[in-house]
Amino acid sequence: MVIDAARLALANLLAPETRKLFWKVLGITLLLLVGLWLALHGAIVAFALPWVESFFPDLPDWAGGVAFVFTIFAGAGLAFGLAFLLSPVTAVVAGLFLDDIAEVVERRDYPADRQGTAMPLVPAMIGSLKFLGVVVVGNIIALILLFVPGINLIAFFLVNGYLLGREFFEFAAMRFRSPEEARSFRAKHSTTVFLGGLIIAAFLAVPIVNLLTPLFAAAMMVHLHKLLSVRDPLFANQLRR
Repeated sequence: MVIDAARLALANLLAPETRKLFWKVLGITLLLLVGLWLALHGAIVAFALPWVESFFPDLPDWAGGVAFVFTIFAGAGLAFGLAFLLSPVTAVVAGLFLDDIAEVVERRDYPADRQGTAMPLVPAMIGSLKFLGVVVVGNIIALILLFVPGINLIAFFLVNGYLLGREFFEFAAMRFRSPEEARSFRAKHSTTVFLGGLIIAAFLAVPIVNLLTPLFAAAMMVHLHKLLSVRDPLFANQLRR
């Protein structure tokens, strides 16, 4: 069941609607990072250099060239630092479009079922930040355990598998259930959800490809929620139009 959900999610990533969504997410992410770089670089030029000149008013003429080189290296350093933010910032932006990928999956693969209910903008933004927090906390824990021989890689998969599986499955479930019902349904199928989370963690571990993690995870858990719901006759009937 988990493998089927992952296979279907990979197929969804290749759909034209999903490709457009990915480029939209990546474009917004890059615009945010460029804007952040310009703001930070401008702050360095506007505040740091005058501050140095105020403390050292008798700098020789060649100091202007040094200051110019400093601004270049500062800009390059900022760009290098922001490169590490590409994945988490993409996660935040993609979190605002999770309902869009869920709708693509539901329309393409479950046309006979009723559509789920999208989250309002504010809860969606909160959910996006919550996802970022989950990834950050999970990786901090994994980083701490990195220094414990023999369990560092295992820790990465276990921590991220649990956290990512829980968050994305409850997102998919809450499109059809109340938050309390979603958490209860996730707890009922906790082992299956955890296995799904391990696949998402493996996806997250692949450089560049991991930019697609939020979209892949949302699609996969929509499929997994549907497949598990079919086993519940009462709720399966509620999914029908």
